Amino acid sequence: MNHYAAIDIGTNSVLLLVAQRDAGGVFQPILERAEITRLGRGVDRTHRLSERGIEDTLQVLASYVGQARALGVQKWVVSATSAARDAENGEEFLSRARERAGVGVRIISGDLEAQLVYSAVVVDFGKRFPNQTLVVIDIGGGSTEFIYGRAGAAREISFRRSYDVGSVRLTERYFNTDPIRDQDRVRVYSELGKTFSELPPPGPSVVIGVAGTVTTLFAVQNRIEPYDPAKVHGGKLTLEEVRSLANQLCGIPLEERMRLPGLLPKRADVICAGALILETALEKLGAADCVISDRGLRWGLLLEHFGPTSDASP
Repeated sequence: MNHYAAIDIGTNSVLLLVAQRDAGGVFQPILERAEITRLGRGVDRTHRLSERGIEDTLQVLASYVGQARALGVQKWVVSATSAARDAENGEEFLSRARERAGVGVRIISGDLEAQLVYSAVVVDFGKRFPNQTLVVIDIGGGSTEFIYGRAGAAREISFRRSYDVGSVRLTERYFNTDPIRDQDRVRVYSELGKTFSELPPPGPSVVIGVAGTVTTLFAVQNRIEPYDPAKVHGGKLTLEEVRSLANQLCGIPLEERMRLPGLLPKRADVICAGALILETALEKLGAADCVISDRGLRWGLLLEHFGPTSDASP
């Protein structure tokens, strides 16, 4: 039986998905892993990937490839997103990744990232919300994507946009005290308000939040420790819960945040900015809540590359 692997190298974390097709042709996960390596540390300021970020990421990437090969994976797709897109030495990272891990890494555009995330969401939620408008928010470390589409048609996208605001980027730009100062939160709200001001009103819709910030906020809200995708995927956060979480997280010291159930210590420094992004996004969309998706870009990559007629490899 063929096994397939998708690896998503983001600004903050690296995610692995190994899957196989069931009898109905649907991908079923065999192995999922997530490690925070902070590839994009300092990129907003220096426009370069740091040596530490590169090394930490390559170490995890090589480990993932080894785990996947042990499961019999021979077909791969590996992508890098915001940090690698923005960095002057992104090509150097790609070269070192192939040398170190033996797989090719593709830097994808913000628009393609949005499209792939939406494709993954529609597969999971299209039947749950038939004939409804879906608004997908993908909050990453370096960028945030918005995608509007119609349930039931993975390619029927009416709006998609990638904005250079993410949890790592905004943390490095605005937060340098512990705990976070009120005036710095106000500055972040102001930037986000301006950045998201051009979002078109989606009308009646279902908002779906994707990626680590959103899943982490849900895990903290519901004290899910250790993290369990089955308890997170398909859950719901209200705007009031997000607002309360943002106030709580920004109001306590980093050391205290690191001890919260449901919050990985390595994500504790950037979760505040992530919460403010989600809060502002829901407000701008006029949404009272959002559904949580644990299946983001890595699932979209799998669908794009290994659909019925695809046969991608390194």
